[in-house]
Amino acid sequence: MMKRLLTLAVCSTALMTLSACAHISATTEALNVAAPDAESQKFATDLRRTSLIVSDIDESLKLYRDVLGFEINYDAEVTMSGKALPAGEPGAKARLVLISSNDSWVGWIGLLEWLDPKLDIPEPRRRMGIGDALLVFNTEKVDEHCDAAAELDGVFMTAPAGNTTYPARAGGEPIVVRTCYLFDRDGYFMELNKVLDRENYNKG
Repeated sequence: MMKRLLTLAVCSTALMTLSACAHISATTEALNVAAPDAESQKFATDLRRTSLIVSDIDESLKLYRDVLGFEINYDAEVTMSGKALPAGEPGAKARLVLISSNDSWVGWIGLLEWLDPKLDIPEPRRRMGIGDALLVFNTEKVDEHCDAAAELDGVFMTAPAGNTTYPARAGGEPIVVRTCYLFDRDGYFMELNKVLDRENYNKG
């Protein structure tokens, strides 16, 4: 996982079946993505994608695409049932954009915006609680990306770039990570990080 420049490590599982809920055929073949061979997989399940409900996809892309470097792989209007994914009204029109970074199979992000009728926009988030998710992105350009994210409208930084030390694995040295923390414009909380001692991190 650490080999990827930008990797989504933790997600909200409540939104992972988005393409099915939207009644579209965004299959791996349509997206020109080959599924890993089942026999080569260590585990039976992959964390394929996290999908985020947002107020304005074009504004969200200023962070996820322009700052973090994800690229668009799918962009279409879809019809929502309002049932399988319990949001909005049945038959509502929405825009679905799928973006990815270094890995062609895992670590993707879906951005979903209700077009007609629109969803109500909540008050900006400043605290987290039970049921919330923390998105963790690994980036070699952590200071650059943290500074650029802080300049975007709607982004709220809770901590600027700095070093965080985590307890050691058994028999190892403490793990030092360069991090910053922020809420995006829609209230999704994230950590941008870079492991400074990669050799020690990979031990064990």
